[in-house]
Amino acid sequence: MLGPVILAASRSDKMRRFVSAAPGTKQVVARFIAGESVDDVVPIVQELSDRGLEVTLDVVGEDITTVEQSYAARDAYLELIGRLKELGLGERAEMSVKLSMFGQSLENGHELALANVRPVVAAAAEIGTTVTLDAEDHTTLDSMFAIHEELRKTHPQTGCVIQAYLFRTEDDARRLAANGSRVRIVKGAYKEPASVAIQDKPEIDKAYVRIMRILMDGEGYPMIGSHDPRLIAVGQELARRAGRKLDEYEFQMLYGIRSEEQHRLAAEGHRMRVYTAYGTDWYGYFMRRLAEKPANLLFFVRSILTKG
Repeated sequence: MLGPVILAASRSDKMRRFVSAAPGTKQVVARFIAGESVDDVVPIVQELSDRGLEVTLDVVGEDITTVEQSYAARDAYLELIGRLKELGLGERAEMSVKLSMFGQSLENGHELALANVRPVVAAAAEIGTTVTLDAEDHTTLDSMFAIHEELRKTHPQTGCVIQAYLFRTEDDARRLAANGSRVRIVKGAYKEPASVAIQDKPEIDKAYVRIMRILMDGEGYPMIGSHDPRLIAVGQELARRAGRKLDEYEFQMLYGIRSEEQHRLAAEGHRMRVYTAYGTDWYGYFMRRLAEKPANLLFFVRSILTKG
């Protein structure tokens, strides 16, 4: 299976250099990454908003190694929030943050990440929006959930992400659904061992459905992160059975993937949010997108061959 191989390559400096230098890389990266700067991404947010879509913005670059880089990440989000405020886009665009980018893996990383994310969450609230904490590999999750719980004491709309392929996730979903959290569910895009994660894709899909049911039947706000037509249809049916109105849950898809479906769902009255990443340190994010779907990898390989 190519997925685990690509995920392993996402941590390789040698592969990073090779992929970055490949002739067709820029063309493919542009499909998934909205640009390198705030100036690049703000017009895209405006365009998506004008077409009835909402946005969650991710400044890519989780592989940091110094405290100074964690401060720079915090400041990048604060700059973004400032630009959204200027343009009155706060209510249409939330932020997604990876706590590793805020220093979670460094010495005293839990405290550092919490200190860095607090002003971002506060600034987002001031312009009428919020922040969702992205899930990363399983070793980071206890810290992420603890930070999420702490942030919700003052900003209860702070969201978090759970991953269907982890064995722990159904219990996490029950806890989060009971306390009224905003929760994005995804299948999972990190290379995890069989001791902690389901390895069989059909079984991951079954787990995804079980977790969607828990969230839809709970007290929180489910965010269905999927491009799979079957799971989207199941999510709609589970929402109907749970008696949820169209504004009591939402769908989320990645920028550059299934755009027509995004607009179709929005036209039907669903809340449809586009996960939009930007920044210069795109490699890890990009490789996970390739690992998720073989068609993405084939598109990349064809681009290299035709540009070489």
